[in-house]
Amino acid sequence: MKPNNTSKFRLAVFILILGLFSDKIEAQIVTINSGWQFVLGEKNSNNWETINIPHTWNKDDAFDDVKGYHRGIGWYKKQLFFSKSKENLIHYLHFKGVNQEADVYVNGNHAGNHKGGYTAFNINISKWIQYDAYNLIEVKVDNSHNVNIPPLDADFTFYGGIYRDVLLISKPKQHISLSDFASDGYYIDYYTISEEKVGIEVKVLIDNFENSVSNNSLKVAILDAENKTVFNKRLKLKSSANASEAINIKFSEIYHPKLWSPESPYLYKLQLQLLDEAQHVLDEKRQHIGFRWVQVDADKGFFLNGKPIKLIGVNRHQDYEGYGNAVPMDLQKKDIQLIKDMGANVLRNAHYPQSRELYDMCDKLGILVWSEIPVVNKVTDTKAFFDVSLNMQKEHVKQYYNHTSVVMFGYMNEIFLRLAFDNKSTKVEKEKQKNAAVNLAKQLEELTRKLAPNHITVMAGHLNELYNETGIANLPMLFGWNLYFGWYDKDIPDLGIFLDDQHKRYPKRSLLLSEYGPGADVRIFTNTPKKFDFSTEYQAKLHQSYYQQIIERPYMTGMTAWNFADFGSEFRGDAMPHVNQKGLIQFNREPKDIYYWYKSVLNNKTPFVHIATTYLDGLTLLDNNTYPVQIYSNQSSAMVFLNGKKLQDFSFKNGVATVDMPFENGRNTIKVTTETISEEKTIEVIKTKALDFKTFSRFGINMGAHFYFSDKEHQITFVPDQPYEKGTFGYIDGTVFNLSNDKHQGVPYSIKNTDSEPLFQTMLEGCTKYKLDVPNGEYKVSLYFVEPQIKPTENIYNLNAVATSEGDKEQRIFDIYINDTCIENRFNMAEQYPEKYGIEKSALVRVENDKGLTISLKSVVGKPVISGVFIEKID
Repeated sequence: MKPNNTSKFRLAVFILILGLFSDKIEAQIVTINSGWQFVLGEKNSNNWETINIPHTWNKDDAFDDVKGYHRGIGWYKKQLFFSKSKENLIHYLHFKGVNQEADVYVNGNHAGNHKGGYTAFNINISKWIQYDAYNLIEVKVDNSHNVNIPPLDADFTFYGGIYRDVLLISKPKQHISLSDFASDGYYIDYYTISEEKVGIEVKVLIDNFENSVSNNSLKVAILDAENKTVFNKRLKLKSSANASEAINIKFSEIYHPKLWSPESPYLYKLQLQLLDEAQHVLDEKRQHIGFRWVQVDADKGFFLNGKPIKLIGVNRHQDYEGYGNAVPMDLQKKDIQLIKDMGANVLRNAHYPQSRELYDMCDKLGILVWSEIPVVNKVTDTKAFFDVSLNMQKEHVKQYYNHTSVVMFGYMNEIFLRLAFDNKSTKVEKEKQKNAAVNLAKQLEELTRKLAPNHITVMAGHLNELYNETGIANLPMLFGWNLYFGWYDKDIPDLGIFLDDQHKRYPKRSLLLSEYGPGADVRIFTNTPKKFDFSTEYQAKLHQSYYQQIIERPYMTGMTAWNFADFGSEFRGDAMPHVNQKGLIQFNREPKDIYYWYKSVLNNKTPFVHIATTYLDGLTLLDNNTYPVQIYSNQSSAMVFLNGKKLQDFSFKNGVATVDMPFENGRNTIKVTTETISEEKTIEVIKTKALDFKTFSRFGINMGAHFYFSDKEHQITFVPDQPYEKGTFGYIDGTVFNLSNDKHQGVPYSIKNTDSEPLFQTMLEGCTKYKLDVPNGEYKVSLYFVEPQIKPTENIYNLNAVATSEGDKEQRIFDIYINDTCIENRFNMAEQYPEKYGIEKSALVRVENDKGLTISLKSVVGKPVISGVFIEKID
């Protein structure tokens, strides 16, 4: 490695992909995922069921209407047959991921314990095996809150179970080590790296379980992508009895190497063979390796192979709708392909190590990776917590060290978040908490630099001066800010103001925008996007501005959007409860429109255009001439047609253009044509000048909301609310209910008995009269209510949630009339529905004498509220 005599940091890392060839050796690797028995709770239960791994017991209860999800014990068991012919082998159980503590038993004997839910571990079970017999394997898994195992607290669900593959690995008594924190047993480094040449070192760990000295040899080779040998060497080894030994191999330099990059992820192949005295292969591994170096500069940003590159990408959580964290590997691999297709060049795996198969894909596709352990939000100031955290980082670094894609090893995220919202601890207690976090950070930083000298150390903090005051932000080589200006904090342009201030105050600190983004529900759209309304339009507005602000600042190494996909967070009450909806794609992996915008600015390989009307179907326009539609493309200009008629020529700026569409009633076809590609979308639009029910028979209003809501339950799009306009509808009095003035969701809580939260969460308060100028006829009128003052569950991630004490609640009782008919006397939601419950009141109403519909809410006590109305014309 070249001496580091500047403030810049250069490194090269090499990718290794395991390959084992059982036709030459006795060693075997067998996946044993099928046919396990599982029971939730204690193992003496009679409720065992047959399951396959990957498995979690929280894929359903983390998304139901009952507060909380099972955090406790689950038992797994399986019978494995071992032939007498395998008696001379060493047998390991390899667990790729168990959340969060595992105890493994073999034939009733305790074989091992592992703490931490996101790194792999091996258990040597050889001494407990009975041969020519079935052996009982039992695994006790516990995802209970444990103050000594991180993560203690975070904005994601801690699904329990054996959620990644389980392998049975059988090896000869001399083999490449499986005992070094479940690593590959070898580590790739370099002693020189440039465009002209690369010099490689490999450290290989050999385990010898024989009771005598073993004379072996190690063959090492490097092949290029065309399978031409560029290096070949054989070393003689003498392995001590019952010992593990390290072999260091220094390769001669390879001249004019083909370098690895996101644009050209060129990979070589490394081959390792361990042979006995008769030259029989005992163990063999193959893996890809790639050559590249990076550096970070506090003023100029990020460099790859000596050239500047702006890191633009995403964070990723591993769970998936319907699966929890037990996601089939083929679905997970599609995530990485979607990230690459979007044009991203960096991925932050948040907030824990993820499946190694995905790192392999990043190596092959050319995606740089920030990988980290889940020390999140807070620490416990105990030796046990520190020991588990340090051991977790040892596993993390050793298991993922050899991936070309991994350039950054992290160890903390928003570690002062809980402290910042702590209103109970004393000043002395808070000072101890700060000191504990800084102390652990120093130990983790020192450990990471020692174990991974050719990687960049990183951590991320949230918007709080504590990271500067304590000096913790100066520990890593790169510090990430998680910033949500325009969502939780201030306004969108304040991002650049904050970053410039930080760069001025700490000019030697390299910075990355490690998290940002608003929640967005694809069912919500509007032509007047507002802060915290969960509309797809506000998501586009914020992301497009953030991107421009980062691009304009050369000192910023880059940005990683929060999040690639929506993910489970059980306590959240967003527009879709139990799900954090900040993803660029949905929980089921259907892209939101914003995904295509990123593709328009990041992926310039293939001409591309996207019309952002994915969820506009059912748009209702009342006397509106046009509706704005965004179009995304990596082309410079285009023409747009509506229903076969050319509207205009236009140019793209920052990958986007907005066109005001004069939609017609009925089906509308939009076509966008560039020089090389065209795109066409068809949507259904209801366009009318009055609430006359001539072109529609059903109509819904999202009261107290400025946005449309496409509701699957009612199969209709509810229109935004408005003050009363003659010939249409609106409120005569009342105000929009929000828990804070600058956030426009209403009440950010889960509403029981419905999946239509955006309809119920927004409401009018103090509305005594609401008019709808409908024609004469018979109607079914449904009214929707929810009590907004039910005490909310604490959620520090929804900073607009203003908790109220029981004594602060205002009693709310009112009568409900439709025209002159009272449909509910003394309506008292808090008394009738003690939880936050979605309430529907329906009645059949005949409108005569051109009087239309009038909804009257007559107060008995307090201010009435109403969330929506749905009208169906029957006659």
